[in-house]
Amino acid sequence: MKAFVPTATPGDTVRLTEVAEPVQQPDQALIKVEAYSVNRGETFLLERPPVGWRPGKDVAGLVVQAAPDGSGPAVGHRVVAHPPALGWAEYVAVPTSSLTPIPEQLSAVQAAALPLAGLTALRLLRTAARHTGHLAGQRILLTGASGGVGHYVTELAAAAGAQLTAVSASAERGERLRELGATAVVDEVAAAQGPFDLVLESTGGANLPLAIARLAPRGLLLWFGQASREPVTLDFFALLNGPVSATIRQFSYADVDGPDGPDLATLVQLTAAGRLHPEIGTVRDWTRTGEVLEDLRERRVRGNAVLTVN
Repeated sequence: MKAFVPTATPGDTVRLTEVAEPVQQPDQALIKVEAYSVNRGETFLLERPPVGWRPGKDVAGLVVQAAPDGSGPAVGHRVVAHPPALGWAEYVAVPTSSLTPIPEQLSAVQAAALPLAGLTALRLLRTAARHTGHLAGQRILLTGASGGVGHYVTELAAAAGAQLTAVSASAERGERLRELGATAVVDEVAAAQGPFDLVLESTGGANLPLAIARLAPRGLLLWFGQASREPVTLDFFALLNGPVSATIRQFSYADVDGPDGPDLATLVQLTAAGRLHPEIGTVRDWTRTGEVLEDLRERRVRGNAVLTVN
């Protein structure tokens, strides 16, 4: 079968080639991939790929061989899945605990845009709610809101009754974030009018200390990314003039005790019901994956980038 493999070559980080077909484990379903989503974090990993690793964490497609242990959907079911890797291929074997069926009204393109970005948004807000006890009425600042995660966070937070201020340098994206429920949109963190009970910070660099300074007393900052790729410098003495007893917590969407399947099912249900709207920034044939990777690196894609496999 054909699949993309990393090259570790700057400017040309993947190539389409022949690889061995997946060998199913007892708890794995074999999926014929119809679409997959490419995330900006994968562009970073492709710069220094681990030995033997192949990219691909967000896929949608058709079950062509059911799991040998009898778990999961039968042959012929359409599914969305979140494998640990290997998804940029014609076929991928996925643990049945990491997939969920999708209904007819959901396209493969929409479904493929859900896993990584959707799981991150869902679990970010779940973690925030554990800290505050609820989201209704909470004042939230979201940085890096123009990407796939930002759109999902905005829509989910607004539905929960939060007052969310989104940071987006794009006027077009800002308007869309307002449509999804953002209370306010600013073009830089320095323009955000706090204080905020919660900050969801994904850019790092100079933005993180600016965001901390806008926290309310005993507020929480969840740091879930460093899209700027710039290191963060924090001055403890400067913090003394900022929020009282702020909490700064590193967040990983993978920090869960259970499998991904149930949360994927929640995302599918919300999308099918019209309560969650995947923001598709571009859809292209999978032979153009290298081109899409370059566009993601250069921030030319807003929302999710999805490739279709013919």
